[in-house]
Amino acid sequence: MDGSSGIGTGPTLLCGDCLTMLAGLPEASVDVVVTSPPYNLKLRYASYEDSREEAEYLDWMVQVAAALKRVMKPDASFFLNISGSPNHPWLPFELIVRLRSLFVLQNHITWIKSITTGQASVGHFKPVRGNRFLHHAHEHIFHLTRDGRVELDRMAIGVPYADKSNIARRGHPRDLRCRGNTWFIPYETVQSRAEKFHHPGTFPVELPRWCIRLHGRAAPVVLDPFVGTGTTVVAALQEGAHGIGIDIDPAYIAIASSRLAKQGTPVSPSAGATIE
Repeated sequence: MDGSSGIGTGPTLLCGDCLTMLAGLPEASVDVVVTSPPYNLKLRYASYEDSREEAEYLDWMVQVAAALKRVMKPDASFFLNISGSPNHPWLPFELIVRLRSLFVLQNHITWIKSITTGQASVGHFKPVRGNRFLHHAHEHIFHLTRDGRVELDRMAIGVPYADKSNIARRGHPRDLRCRGNTWFIPYETVQSRAEKFHHPGTFPVELPRWCIRLHGRAAPVVLDPFVGTGTTVVAALQEGAHGIGIDIDPAYIAIASSRLAKQGTPVSPSAGATIE
């Protein structure tokens, strides 16, 4: 550990309740928060019971958000990935309105998981049964900041111009334009739940990598208070960042540790302790 800041330089895994663990982190020490909290859709996690009453869930998430705000630097970014469902279509919007008292919604990004153009389909979605609802092919990523004025490195995830004449004609310094607020990041194809580490709510590693790049700070501290099987800390490691992951389930912490070890950075899980 770095005694001056309370945060070390290597990957950190904390096993315990996120509110308890967040209270132990230094104030204004985190550059980027990327997380996908439990959606309260009765998903089957190993330990967490994903079936609170909606009002209780929203109150709890506001508590978590307030705890995150305390540890965020003044120019930090909070990327909140959340989805609704046919039975709970209002949930993402109810939550983001509640968070208005704490943050500014600087960007609303749509994460496209599957898209069809003409007759061609690319990506993966979870089918919805019945005839009333369409399949869910996207999720929300709410980019929250303290004041809405955080400057980003938009070209870090930029895309080349299709019409190269635009580069000189419009005075662009390089062949890149802003990707915009619609991100197509498909899942890798898997054949079993084991390939998703038996976790019901993983996201592709590219998603947190893009968030980290977009924030655009060198060697940032990246936090995921619901790290699950460790995707955000793996992404942080790949982006040259210091990742901090919190999860209540020791089995998921063990999986996250194993994934980091495969990246060449071994850690040893220890309940309720910082691991470097």
